[in-house]
Amino acid sequence: MKPIIQSATAISTGALENYRILVESIRDQAVLLLDQLGHVLNWNMGLQNLNGYTANEVIGMHFSTFYTPEDNESGKPADNLKQALDRGGFTEQGWRVRKDGSRYFAHVSITPLRDAGNQLFGYAKVFRNAHEGASRSSLSQRESLADAILITDSQANIIRANQAFQSLFGYNAEELQGKNARMFASGRNDKAFYAAMWASLIEQGNWVGGMLDKRKDGSVFKAFVNISAIKNDYGDTIEFVAVYKDLSERSAEFEQGQRLAYFDALTNLPNRRLLLDRLQMSIATTTRSGVFSALLFLDIDHFKVLNDTLGHDCGDQLLIQFATRIRSCVREVDTVSRLGGDEFVVLFEQVDAREQNAWKKVGLVAEKIRKILSEPFMLKTREYQTSPSIGVTLFKGEHCTIETLLKQADIAMYHAKQSGRNTVRFFDPHMQKSVEARALLESELAQAVPDHQLRLYYQIQVDNEMRPVGAEALVRWAHPTGGVISPAKFIPIAEESALIILVGQWVLESACEQLSKWQKSPATQHLILAVNLSAQQFRMPDFVASIASIINAHKIDPSRLRLEFSETVVLNDVPELIAKLAALKALGVKLALEDFGTGYSSLTYLRQLPIDQLKIDGSFVHEITLPERDTVMVETIINMARRFGLELIAESVETDEQIKFLRQHGCHAFQGYLLGQPVPIEEFNAQLNAKQ
Repeated sequence: MKPIIQSATAISTGALENYRILVESIRDQAVLLLDQLGHVLNWNMGLQNLNGYTANEVIGMHFSTFYTPEDNESGKPADNLKQALDRGGFTEQGWRVRKDGSRYFAHVSITPLRDAGNQLFGYAKVFRNAHEGASRSSLSQRESLADAILITDSQANIIRANQAFQSLFGYNAEELQGKNARMFASGRNDKAFYAAMWASLIEQGNWVGGMLDKRKDGSVFKAFVNISAIKNDYGDTIEFVAVYKDLSERSAEFEQGQRLAYFDALTNLPNRRLLLDRLQMSIATTTRSGVFSALLFLDIDHFKVLNDTLGHDCGDQLLIQFATRIRSCVREVDTVSRLGGDEFVVLFEQVDAREQNAWKKVGLVAEKIRKILSEPFMLKTREYQTSPSIGVTLFKGEHCTIETLLKQADIAMYHAKQSGRNTVRFFDPHMQKSVEARALLESELAQAVPDHQLRLYYQIQVDNEMRPVGAEALVRWAHPTGGVISPAKFIPIAEESALIILVGQWVLESACEQLSKWQKSPATQHLILAVNLSAQQFRMPDFVASIASIINAHKIDPSRLRLEFSETVVLNDVPELIAKLAALKALGVKLALEDFGTGYSSLTYLRQLPIDQLKIDGSFVHEITLPERDTVMVETIINMARRFGLELIAESVETDEQIKFLRQHGCHAFQGYLLGQPVPIEEFNAQLNAKQ
């Protein structure tokens, strides 16, 4: 078995909660839990007795408060955390400061805590007043305490054990005298366990952790042990002092008591008491981090009718299944709680630093919860369908109070009830309108393709002599009541909801259909049509096959089709992307990288990508005409394209001065409002005729 604190590398989902329970169960050792930045998460009575702070005073406080001003000025607290992280643990002796300003010389150990994925989530610190516990005399002073204390020499031969230790292990003083501490080994701790323990004792002078020991009667029990090395003036270890705490029955009883006090007996979710505790901590966290968190309040629509018609047994089953489904929709760091009856509250931690993004993210999760709770439930042998009403509020900063946040979320939930139930409502009225408008647009967009509401517009592309060489196909939405909607408004919604696959497929089909028509006329058969692809389309397993199918169906020359993709696509799996691009090249299509220079990866992978063309982003083209213009990026892109043998085209060209600059530096293809706006095919054909 691995140590409880010394090597926390396989912690369950409730790791932090287990540590809180453990810390609070230790009354006469000074222990605290810290988050990753050193702020206090939990605080036991032992440390309160030692330092003088109450839990309410110290939760959220930075642990550097306990250091002397001199140590803080030298950066010692941060250095101690770093050493603990680098070494897997750190022990030192030094002066610490109490609440009243008095100082004491302490022996302190710091241990990093990790979850099952080996991710750091905090630190454990154990304090001991060195002047009170560094000699044998301390043992006689503590004979009356509940802790079992054992003192050995440097070879682990027993020198003395107090009465609590004798009672815990079942031996009397005479039976222990002169024996080695190995006699307590249960055989359940492997060699690696003891190697790590001794390495910590030798290198750091302290070890804290859990082990399985054996009593005189042969029974094995779980103990929490704090072992300290006592050194002489020359730095040699002369004794070890071990403090044991029985974690078997007492720990189980305490954990059971904690579960009854903090968890709902029916759903096993945190109850109101634990929710309020975590909400208070979350408010403190948002104050420090400046990142929004959110509170979601929901209840079950028509729950009373269910209890009255099918009975409370079915009602309980529904509550349990509700709890399970809600938990499946949120992260492990979030808290799903049951307040009582059919009321549930979800605390979303650290959503986003930007308010607009935070509303959007929590809105998506709330909608996910609403949908999954609206699916049928099996109650005994009966299928039952219900729905939730959900209210959401955001919070950040110390000005928030628990009562206010619960009230805001409850008010939003009440509005959801008033709006017909089975819906999500936000406390912020402006955001509510925005969310409703977006949801409506998304639902209408889903019908745009089957109802033939999408249109292709074409923006002309010309060469250095202003001769048409092709066009870019740009989608527009001819909304039945809203007029022509710009892609800037609906494409982001399509990408977030996966509708982009449907829209993208329609664009490809329509573009290839137009290319087929152009091929039949000598005046247009040379034109290239550019189509933009999204990252989601690239991730489709049959992506290349679907494009091949469209090309074959319309019998087009694939070299007349140019597929454009942005740098966001390159940020994904590069080897898979290169393989798909190579497959597209094998089909004969042209490939272009657009928005070049706006991301971070293209310079690295440019040599590897089998592309034909670079598209200079409009933001760089715009800078050409600024009074204090910065043209370095444009010149660099042009030079790189020339070096790699790539074609170039500049988009968003709006002035003659821009074209002049681009020509002088080697770019000889252009697209922009100066040359022609995106227009329907009829107007585009008229543009072609005018330029011939």
